[in-house]
Amino acid sequence: MTRIPPDALIDFCTQVFSAAGVPAEVGRTVSDSLVYADLRGVESHGVLRMEIYLRRASEGMVDPQAAISIVQDGGATALVDGGNNFGAHVGRKALELGFARAAQHGIAGIGVRRSNHFGTAAYFAEAAAREGFGAIVVSNASQTMPPHGGLRPFIGTNPFALAFPTDNGVPFMLDMATSQVARGKIIAAAKRGEAIPAGWAIDAAGRPTTDAQAGLDGAVLPLGGAKGSGLSMGIDILSGVLTGAGFGPGVRNMYENWREPQDVGHFFILVDIARFAPLQLFTSRFAEYAALLKGEPRAAGFDEILYAGEYEHRLAEKRRTEGLDLPAAVVSDLEELGRRFGVPWPDERPADAAA
Repeated sequence: MTRIPPDALIDFCTQVFSAAGVPAEVGRTVSDSLVYADLRGVESHGVLRMEIYLRRASEGMVDPQAAISIVQDGGATALVDGGNNFGAHVGRKALELGFARAAQHGIAGIGVRRSNHFGTAAYFAEAAAREGFGAIVVSNASQTMPPHGGLRPFIGTNPFALAFPTDNGVPFMLDMATSQVARGKIIAAAKRGEAIPAGWAIDAAGRPTTDAQAGLDGAVLPLGGAKGSGLSMGIDILSGVLTGAGFGPGVRNMYENWREPQDVGHFFILVDIARFAPLQLFTSRFAEYAALLKGEPRAAGFDEILYAGEYEHRLAEKRRTEGLDLPAAVVSDLEELGRRFGVPWPDERPADAAA
């Protein structure tokens, strides 16, 4: 493992994007999104995605120069065309539009079409919570999961995030895939040459497997069977069918399809907390809720009951202070990208160095 300061990693990734012809604002947002994922322990959506993002852009599958436009405006609602730009940038612009509309109307629904993989839904939901909004953020994804009762991939591991502001700096943040596990975790395991737990995936013949590569060649399984399958379908309908984006087989795989853009769809729902109760009152009531939660009897082996997002927040704060550990394979890939684009790898600290 190699330990590196997170800000230095964001700067490195931003410089690589810039050297590849990506506008500064776009590259910075995408870099920030990727490092955010690594900080929170979601390495499957972190800087290991740099290589595929850059390749998609270089082969014309992503247009980092594209303008983002509003194609239908309903005041509290808007439909955004991402122009096939990077998903994190498109998502951030849609989110900022949602801030303005929710502040004006109390609630906003922003649909997005013609986007790409946007990283973690938490990246957007947490930003909303820190602005005083409640947020629901969903996105569809390419076919990696069979519907309940099916054999071959039809739906994506479509993510769902739900966030609320708090008065302690740790937003309530639920961010989950609708599969047993995010497919990116299987990608990461395959990259490390590690096995995956039973129940995560099936192989191409529909047999349970612990082989990460066989799982990638087959399909990830839905969370909770019919429940995860149905939730994924609902997200696909909201993000794809409703917005005019791709849905089902129409959301193309960014690792396999080099003929067409992904056409990913997202949907953002933002609620202005102050329209229902003063923000300070809401956060004080949440503090009461959290205290009651933490006072509940604990099961064997648990020292504390956490609300959604607490663990990831603590991990991120620790990594911001001590540095971010990256696997050797990921560092090697990033260094190669740096050499290719003339960007030096930043100073680093060994993984066993003192904070």
